[in-house]
Amino acid sequence: MSARTWFEARSVRERRLLLVMFALLAVTIVWGGIIRPLNDALASARTRHADAVIRLGETQARVDAVRLVQRGGPVTLPLPLADEIRVRASEGGFTLAAVEPDGADRVRVSIQSARPGALTGWLARQEARGLIVDSAALTPGPDGNFGAQLTIRSRAQ
Repeated sequence: MSARTWFEARSVRERRLLLVMFALLAVTIVWGGIIRPLNDALASARTRHADAVIRLGETQARVDAVRLVQRGGPVTLPLPLADEIRVRASEGGFTLAAVEPDGADRVRVSIQSARPGALTGWLARQEARGLIVDSAALTPGPDGNFGAQLTIRSRAQ
């Protein structure tokens, strides 16, 4: 028995109910199989795009900061490098545990305790003012502050 013969053997009421059932089945399949996955994919794509835009902006800001530092030529420090570091650290509110010359153009600096945000901001300002941080080792302390071992040199040398 074919499907058409089976369908025609039903009463008018049953045929209408079957047609409504097949229409609802088709709508459910289209919605569940096509529309919903497309909406999920679009939402995911929008999220990834927004994340990419944020990452691009952050990267461009970092590139601009590097270019700014590179554009600046050699700077003349009014004091010897170790003394200049002491003055700038004092202005920034940092207590230096040690400042030791490391060759003619470098200084090793030790800071016992500093808030991470304040320390990284201070380091960024020093780079903008002509000092280059060659290395930085930050160690977390029990109080949420960090200790820092830094190697700093002047852009002039």
